[in-house]
Amino acid sequence: MKRIAIVGGGVAGLTAAYELAGIISKGGAIQVVLFEASTRLGGIVETVREGEFVIECGPDGWVTEKPWTRQLAVELGLEDEIILSNDATRKTYVLIDNRLKAMPDGMRMMVPADLDALDASELFSMEAKQAYHQELSRAEELKSIAPQYDESVADFVLRHFGREVLDKIGAPLLSGVFGGDVTRLSVRAVMAPFVAMEREHGSLIAALQARSASQSTSIFTTLRSGMGTLVDRMIASIPPDWIRLNATVKYVSHDEDGWLVGTVHEVERFDAVLMAAPVDEARSLLAPVNAPMAELMQMDASSAVVVAFGFADTSRFSVPPGFGFLVPPGTGSRLLACTFVDQKFADRVPQGGRLLRAFFGGAVAERLMRCGNDEAAAIARLELAGILGPLPEPQITVVRRWPKSLPQYGVGHLERMAELDSRVKALDGLWLLGNGYRGVGIPDLVRDARAAVHEIAGHTTTFSE
Repeated sequence: MKRIAIVGGGVAGLTAAYELAGIISKGGAIQVVLFEASTRLGGIVETVREGEFVIECGPDGWVTEKPWTRQLAVELGLEDEIILSNDATRKTYVLIDNRLKAMPDGMRMMVPADLDALDASELFSMEAKQAYHQELSRAEELKSIAPQYDESVADFVLRHFGREVLDKIGAPLLSGVFGGDVTRLSVRAVMAPFVAMEREHGSLIAALQARSASQSTSIFTTLRSGMGTLVDRMIASIPPDWIRLNATVKYVSHDEDGWLVGTVHEVERFDAVLMAAPVDEARSLLAPVNAPMAELMQMDASSAVVVAFGFADTSRFSVPPGFGFLVPPGTGSRLLACTFVDQKFADRVPQGGRLLRAFFGGAVAERLMRCGNDEAAAIARLELAGILGPLPEPQITVVRRWPKSLPQYGVGHLERMAELDSRVKALDGLWLLGNGYRGVGIPDLVRDARAAVHEIAGHTTTFSE
């Protein structure tokens, strides 16, 4: 019987275990051990349900156009749970001069499809609006000068739209998703669809206008009872004796007989290892196995702090219609963003309730890591009140810290990952999973984990005695 170790019980590791359990149910001869250092599975996916509030401590859903999470949810019997974001009233604001100014309708990240809506917006200066219009007329020029090498997000956005657009929308949007510095993030790794648009159309606006007519679906999808339900259903599908909580892996080695994986209690032999630990931990474990491979896994990572407030009575304060707001660097606010959760998704709050989620990243998040929950919540309330006005006492407050949870895909990331993949393949029986390699979203983690298990299933060493 073949033995497989999964190191890390976040979404990637859990999905791999779920997929392997499916192979077992079809008669596969395998034994699996899932090592998780903490006391719970799911990683940063966690849902708190209290007093009819549905509060996400990490991701609140997934990008609809990526199909892999939805496919998994349907398999798990959650099709009736799937709900779309309220895009009929979707609006995102940007904090400018301590005022919330709406992004124009029809924007995809920093690219407008509707130039009339852009012109009517008070978010941008006349110079920035002119830069947008000129981008459309510069299509052939932009197509001809598109580089054949990777570059930073900042260089890419500056070439198309200029500094104001980068500072007001590009930087806060990308910081919200990747927690990163746009002057260092790889455009090919984090904005691949836009790079493809540039190659085909030159103008990103022209490309988006060509696509927008055929795209009417909501941007985001989630589960009615929360993303934690996805985790719960996968756990229920995994043999309980596979799961080891509070089991920190301290040691990994490889020899001609396979893999050794050790905790403080014992060292066990396995035929394959699915390494789904955070990338910095994975790198430390694998450095003794292959130092050049571990060197390719070296990357910065950003921390995040999420503070959610549930309010019982919306009549006591109001927020503008829409999904929330972004805070560009240099505004004086410590916030990175805020989501108006009850307006983004249905069924998040009790009747008449309101739910806000405040996000902190970068150096501010690192400082908040050292604060207690009460202090972090007080800081979040102070920041929100400075933008939205005085807030009543919340009925529920949830604080979560996610240290080094957002790996930074620096310029040249895809080339490094290609070299890393070749080194991993040279070590028989190793797969790297998680958000440090091929995408940070839940759908990317699900896709990669399932693909890895399918590779294992088709590997030369079959699951038979």
